[in-house]
Amino acid sequence: MKPLWVLTAFVLGFIVNRVGLPPLVGYLIAGFALNALGAEGGGAIENIADLGVILLLFSIGLKLRLRSLAKPEVWAGASLHMLITVLLFGVLFVVLGATGLQAFSGMGAQTALIIAFSLSFSSTVFAVKVLEERSEMASLHGRVSIGILIMQDIFAVIFLTVSTGKVPSPWALLVPVAMVALRPVMTRVLSHVGHRELLLLFGVFMALGLGAGGFELVGLKPDLGALVMGILLAGHPKADGLAKVLLSFKDLFLVGFFLNIGLSGTPD
Repeated sequence: MKPLWVLTAFVLGFIVNRVGLPPLVGYLIAGFALNALGAEGGGAIENIADLGVILLLFSIGLKLRLRSLAKPEVWAGASLHMLITVLLFGVLFVVLGATGLQAFSGMGAQTALIIAFSLSFSSTVFAVKVLEERSEMASLHGRVSIGILIMQDIFAVIFLTVSTGKVPSPWALLVPVAMVALRPVMTRVLSHVGHRELLLLFGVFMALGLGAGGFELVGLKPDLGALVMGILLAGHPKADGLAKVLLSFKDLFLVGFFLNIGLSGTPD
């Protein structure tokens, strides 16, 4: 990131924090302001943004328990939210198309449902950052919210596969087997890795290398791989320590994520 971008993000993040808003709002405003001055995203800032998302989801996984995803309030809540959103937006788009509005004219029911389905997904990054700012990650509603967001990510993988026709590699079927086989090795290494820079390097490798890199190799979402890798290490005595070591790097890279959104263009 360029020095001017860092300064702008800091100043606006500081200002909005002083008025009681999450700093991420300031980072977004900074991105839009820089874009209005002619700056553009992409390149290095986009890579930084991707790193932030991957480390964030890996950190979420470290604090998550698989049994929490099996709770009715999680899977039923995610399914019900998606169903209601799809039906409401789908009907709305069809009605608007029937009125003759140019933006919606010619839109069939199938197209309307696809767009409505895509609108049913929430931003995991935004939601988690807000929960972190309010220290509500460990609360009941925080845990349920995270579970619902993860279920949405799983639905998103299915949606992208169906809508784009990009079927994951057949090797993806072996991912669960590989995860089960690797878990004892990963936990054993984590037990002997120490508490400082080696712990940091281990976490980065697990998130970026085995998690994101491994899933991308077989045609699956990289950030979902980082999440799964974190879940596999959850419950280990050093899991909380690993999350704390990654905290500063994750937050720094996520500044790039919010800046990049603004740099991609001002809202219409």
